[in-house]
Amino acid sequence: MSHRLPVILLLVLLPLWLAASYGARYGFMEDAQWVGLCADEASRWECAVRSNLGLMIHFKVLGYGALAAAILGFVVPGRAGWWLAVLALVLGFPALALYNTTLAVFAVVIAGMRLVRASRSA
Repeated sequence: MSHRLPVILLLVLLPLWLAASYGARYGFMEDAQWVGLCADEASRWECAVRSNLGLMIHFKVLGYGALAAAILGFVVPGRAGWWLAVLALVLGFPALALYNTTLAVFAVVIAGMRLVRASRSA
């Protein structure tokens, strides 16, 4: 297995993840159909998911999680730090799309800096 394979997969999957996050924002959170449906029938499971996602947005769960993972990934050496930075990007991209931009922008930048940092063992 090539040592570049995880980076290539990351470069392919992260834009898809960002597109899915924007799809959730515009197709699920802001769509007038779901707003009206959940106002009438709040007991549906889709409305419960939408409500919980709204609470996660309100309490900035994704933004704080991404920032914590990015800071930990920046200070933890080796592959564990690299994977923490990947986790920060996985949490940070939806946070960017779902209204947590203040925290997520720092998390994404810190995680990106960690991912491009040269290994000390080389």
